[in-house]
Amino acid sequence: MNWGPFEGIRGLRPAGVIPQATPIRRLLPDLPAVDDPAAATHTALEPLRVQIQPGARIAVTAGSRGIHDLVPVVRAAVEWLKAAGADPFVVPAMGSHGGATADGQREMLAGLGITPSSVGCPIEATMETVVVGKLDDGTPVHHDAIAAAADGVLVINRVKPHTDFHGAIESGLAKILAIGLGNHAGAAALHAGGIPSLGSSIEAAARVVVAQGKILGGLGILENALEHTAAVEFVPADGIAGAAEHALLQRAGSLLGRLPFDELDVLVVDELGKDKSGAGMDTNVIGRCWVHGIPEFESPSIAAISVHSLSEASHGNASGLGLADVMPARILEQIDLQASYVNALTSGAGGARRSRLPMVMEDDEAAVLAAITMCGRRDWSELRLARIKDTLSPHELLVTPALLAEAGDRFDLEITGAAGELTVDGKLSPW
Repeated sequence: MNWGPFEGIRGLRPAGVIPQATPIRRLLPDLPAVDDPAAATHTALEPLRVQIQPGARIAVTAGSRGIHDLVPVVRAAVEWLKAAGADPFVVPAMGSHGGATADGQREMLAGLGITPSSVGCPIEATMETVVVGKLDDGTPVHHDAIAAAADGVLVINRVKPHTDFHGAIESGLAKILAIGLGNHAGAAALHAGGIPSLGSSIEAAARVVVAQGKILGGLGILENALEHTAAVEFVPADGIAGAAEHALLQRAGSLLGRLPFDELDVLVVDELGKDKSGAGMDTNVIGRCWVHGIPEFESPSIAAISVHSLSEASHGNASGLGLADVMPARILEQIDLQASYVNALTSGAGGARRSRLPMVMEDDEAAVLAAITMCGRRDWSELRLARIKDTLSPHELLVTPALLAEAGDRFDLEITGAAGELTVDGKLSPW
């Protein structure tokens, strides 16, 4: 491929030898887990049975990335609704994702495994919305036109800390209502006020939607540090953007997977993507927010981050790439600028810094060498470098000798293999 203005970096390779890295794993005993997500979904929905009218058309939301059991939970919800006498169908709840088109969102759902055959019902998608109210500052509250015309809406989403802000309500059921089902127009309207006010705007907008009387409630999915389902909980409509959802958020925060080290010189991330996090890389894991008006994390502190691939499930949406400092030129070939920039523009302040391109180097090895060169560590024998597959799995790492020595003194870390080269023939070595 011709790299255009980046052709000048061919052959540019910082001097130095990357230290060998050893695989380690963080031990995570006694994690809460659900063995049968479908059964848990059926059980959680039972309080809803009295609200289901025979033949009622019920819209079931789907859309968030990185939910381990999204397909079985959605399928089980559809099965339960059918058994209760309803006529369910799935609506994408994805804001502006998929290039802000209905076809693009269907394609993204398919990439998540959500198809008519996999969940057992039709998928109906549109970018059209109806305005169902306004916030106190006059911001219109948009609601998906298909969902608005349904007899009822069942909201499904993972409840977890948000990557852009912190508050009583973050990423979860209220967000799916306010932004996911707001489609492009609703997501843009709420983000336009800036990230510092986004949390309160989501809460207020979700309450406006609930007040229309069509929201049956929500299924909140909690995941443990291994990104497996820890619980499936039903939240009544009046608990969305309220105390019930806040309680789930607190539980989710205690389960979040994190890096086992508070200070790193370099973090090598094999892959970022919208299926890994709404921000491409989970900001709670890498300790970087980079949104104007939002305080930065106290930990972890990472001097330089290299990222090496864009996930196939992202369909070219490279949102969050700007959270990294260095990348190989290969990623230039994977980016869909239209999808990436639509997402960044819709995110407002959340997209301003994160949509930038990191420094581009010729290959994986050159990118890692560049990150090391710029991390501020003069003696590479003391280099604190860790490599992870993505921010969904920060418990499995490859680490350099300085971190390995620390791991040897930790009861919660185990060495799982022998030391080896981090790169081979310019590419990251296989795990």
